Amino acid sequence: MTKRSSPTDSCRISFLSLVPFLLIAFGLAWGILALFIFLPDQMTEIFGKLTGQHPLFFLAVYAPAIAAFIVVTYNCGAGGLRRYLARLMLWRCSTAWYLFLIIGIPLLFFGGSALKGNLFAGPIPFSSFQSLILALVLTAIKGPVEEFGWRGLALPLLQRKFLPIWAGLILGVIWGFWHLPAFMLSSTPQSAWSFTPFFAGSIAVSVIVTALFNTSRGSILLSALFHFQLNNPIWPDAQPYDTFLFVAAAVLVIWFNRKAMFTKEGAVTEVIPQAESRMMPHDPGSGTGTDY
Repeated sequence: MTKRSSPTDSCRISFLSLVPFLLIAFGLAWGILALFIFLPDQMTEIFGKLTGQHPLFFLAVYAPAIAAFIVVTYNCGAGGLRRYLARLMLWRCSTAWYLFLIIGIPLLFFGGSALKGNLFAGPIPFSSFQSLILALVLTAIKGPVEEFGWRGLALPLLQRKFLPIWAGLILGVIWGFWHLPAFMLSSTPQSAWSFTPFFAGSIAVSVIVTALFNTSRGSILLSALFHFQLNNPIWPDAQPYDTFLFVAAAVLVIWFNRKAMFTKEGAVTEVIPQAESRMMPHDPGSGTGTDY
């Protein structure tokens, strides 16, 4: 990782910064979980049982964000980090995307649950309104934080070298594989799932988010909202049938965005916004670019 000496307004994160980013993201997350996998008794005695709400599990989940913050700050300083975080303020995209985020994703989960045969089989998972709010808050501050790394840093860099379709597929493989150790621990949420459909679903979701990411000019906010909807505790358990529906949705998204997905024109390639034109491939409301 070569430190940049240029001013913040011209700072550009190099493609090779993917290497330290991935080393930190995998090293921190896998290191924590590996200790609980290979030294379960010792780690449990010292830190307590690892669950989805354990502080060390949160730290592992935050690894991609921590890696991104380190890479951005090292290369571009505090000013660059502020401009990078300003991408949280990007919220504009087409109405169709907001409908998909708010209505479409829940329908995929409910559809998967119907295919699984447990749509109305289980009891309501929350005993009170307070427990529901707590679950939503914990969901919002856990998985979505990953997006500072995956879509905030990794995707723009990958799109420098690859078409959006390939960048999304590659990142989906990395993203899915990064979750692997969580499936090896009996006390994590992933322990109840099968890794193969989850892995396939991660790739499909990554392709969908890539299209959203580019049409929203590189919004970290909307990527995080998408991630929140994937983990929303209100939706029923639909594994593994939701994977089939997300794959189908990914195919449709590729079709409707085929021009944008198979060309670099409009692909967001900057981690640090350089200029309005760099971060704004098109105006979602102007009728140009992708509509979905």
